[in-house]
Amino acid sequence: MEGRMSTSKAKHTRSAPLLVKASSSDETSLDANELFTDLKEKWDAVENKPTVILYGGGAIVAVWLASTVVGAVNSVPLLPKIMELVGLGYTGWFVYRYLLFKSGRKELTTDIEAIKKKIAGTE
Repeated sequence: MEGRMSTSKAKHTRSAPLLVKASSSDETSLDANELFTDLKEKWDAVENKPTVILYGGGAIVAVWLASTVVGAVNSVPLLPKIMELVGLGYTGWFVYRYLLFKSGRKELTTDIEAIKKKIAGTE
């Protein structure tokens, strides 16, 4: 009998953290509502909505197409392993070229900054 009582007490004390988790999910839903209102405000501020919709649709189609291509490549028996070896080789080259030595890290940093300036249009 005592074993059952201690088990029921343990179950009772375990349920308390679940109540805390439930209240944190309420906070998450409030954050989601704020997110939706922010997105709605930004969408209302967009002037050229058809272009944004076209680009979004194009991005979705591109992701779907890439997924299809990757699935097709993955179905070829030996090709995924070869691609994995190519990826590992490129990763090793990148680490050796840009991350291993201080001069390479500095070059990578300047290249990244130049790309940021091109994207931002401040160049």
